[in-house]
Amino acid sequence: MGIQLMGLAHAKQKLRRTLSAKIRMVVSASTNVPKGHVAIYVGENCCCRKRFVIPISYLNHPLFQDLLYLAEEEFGFDHPMGGLTIPCSEDYFISLTSALNCS
Repeated sequence: MGIQLMGLAHAKQKLRRTLSAKIRMVVSASTNVPKGHVAIYVGENCCCRKRFVIPISYLNHPLFQDLLYLAEEEFGFDHPMGGLTIPCSEDYFISLTSALNCS
C-alpha cells in the first residue's frame, strides 16, 4: 500500500513537471513578439487564421488602416482570437506587407 502511494505521488509530480514545461512553451511562443512589432491574426475563416508578426509602423499606412477599419466593422473590439484579427485573405495580407516592406 505504501509503495503504491509513493508511486502515485511520483507520477503526480512528473505529470506536474511535464505540464508546466508545456505551459512555458505555449506562453513563450505566444509572447515571442520583438520590440516594435505586433502579432496579428489573418484569415477569412475563424478556423483557418494564421498569426503574423509585423512592425508597428505598418499600422500607420493608409492601406493597412483600411484593413483595421474592416476588422473594426467585423469584430468591433471583441476579437475572438484574443488579439488583433484582420478578416482578409492570407494572400492579400502577404502581398500588402511585402509592398510595405519594400517602401
